[in-house]
Formats: sequence, C-alpha cells, structure tokens
Amino acid sequence: MSGTPKVAKVSVALTPEMTELVQQAVASGEYASGSEVIREALREWKYRRTLKLHDHDELRRLWAEGLASGPGRFGSIEDIKQEARRRRGAEPVMPTQG
Repeated sequence: MSGTPKVAKVSVALTPEMTELVQQAVASGEYASGSEVIREALREWKYRRTLKLHDHDELRRLWAEGLASGPGRFGSIEDIKQEARRRRGAEPVMPTQG
C-alpha cells in the first residue's frame, strides 16, 4: 500500500459568498482547487478547536489552583481596584469601610 492517504468525496453546501471566496482563492493561484481550499479551512478549524480545548483545560486548572490557594486578601472589588491603582502609582491605598 502506498503512502497516499485515502480520501472520501463529500458534498458540502456553501453560501454564495463562501463559494465566491473559494473561487477567488483558486483563481488567484493560491490554491490548486476548491477541495484544497476546503481542506486547508478544515485543518485551520481543527487547529483552533484543539487550542480552544487546551485553553479550557488550562482555565479549569487555574480556577482549581485559585480555589485551593484559599481566600483572597481583598474584601471587595473596590479593594482590588485600589490595589491596582496603587501599583500603577495613581493614588494611595485607603482601606474600604465595611
């Protein structure tokens, strides 16, 4: 058996705008065929989807890490804003009442 991957023909319905984009890509010489355009689009979609799944996993990990680290040192969003301003040098820190 050769190293050539098997391919399956699939019929896909595209909007006129998408069809025009595929035709322009082929006409410009950027791609040899409409199938090549679609395959490239699917590879990009698969890549972005993989990145998105990785980002979700990373966010879950960071969330769990944050929860495990215990309570925060700021009592309110205003306290957080004041600390950010202090770090930026915009105003001195004054603890909130309450």
